[in-house]
Amino acid sequence: MVSGALPVDDGAGRSREFHFSDADFNALRALVRQQTGISLSEAKRELVYGRLARRLRALGLQSFAAYRDLLAGNADGPEMVEFINAITTNLTSFFRESHHFDYLREQVLQPLLKRGGSQKLRIWSAGCSTGEEPYSIAMTVREAVPEGARHDIKILATDLDSDVLSRARGGLYAQDRVKGLPAERLGKFFREQRDGGVVKYQVEAAVRSLITFNQLNLMNALPMKGPLDVIFCRNVVIYFDKDTQRDLFRRYAQLQRPGDILFLGHSESLFKVSDDYSLVGRTVYRRNE
Repeated sequence: MVSGALPVDDGAGRSREFHFSDADFNALRALVRQQTGISLSEAKRELVYGRLARRLRALGLQSFAAYRDLLAGNADGPEMVEFINAITTNLTSFFRESHHFDYLREQVLQPLLKRGGSQKLRIWSAGCSTGEEPYSIAMTVREAVPEGARHDIKILATDLDSDVLSRARGGLYAQDRVKGLPAERLGKFFREQRDGGVVKYQVEAAVRSLITFNQLNLMNALPMKGPLDVIFCRNVVIYFDKDTQRDLFRRYAQLQRPGDILFLGHSESLFKVSDDYSLVGRTVYRRNE
């Protein structure tokens, strides 16, 4: 609690450290929508309070009104970055929704090898969080493509949250983050490290070398020119309203050729969102002609 601050009643009989009015919540979720495209429902009120109360404590502020003033007065400042980082959700794991990596191996990488010669492949992990997704993609590439094969394969990994991107670039994971990986993969693609008795796992350089990590706000113009053979955009658009989704997938389609692949999360769909793609598997879509 901020020094000298007393608990306040939020009007619903709950004692809070900071007063959090409807005006505070509505202004902050409007700012989240403007900055990130994420639409926060009324059900997210407690999430917003909990995550941003930490920022008030860190800054020594007494109210959400003061925090709103700070953000409004410095829209391009460092606190806007902290604000976005605090709100965005980062739940991920290695080889999450494993059928997508099976599809990548069997329907993208293996046909690549059959074509012979030097082949180019570009993959984008949009909303890469702490890096487990792009590293899973890179491990799948290393498993499927023989070492030394002359293929130009690159993975772009982006996220809005600068904090998680920093962790992703480091490629260092605690033991609980890799516990679901088979021993063979763990031994092949990670180096065990000990830090004061704590065991951590560093992603091998051969895997990391395939990936470029960049910060990117999907609401802004997309800087890449394409074409992108594969886009992973999983558990990202679930937070967007339909109009924002339509605009985003329209821009994705412009970066892909007919036959290119788009992966979505298990609870996401392009139904009534985009006619540019056809469903070809479990949340696997192919760019239409």
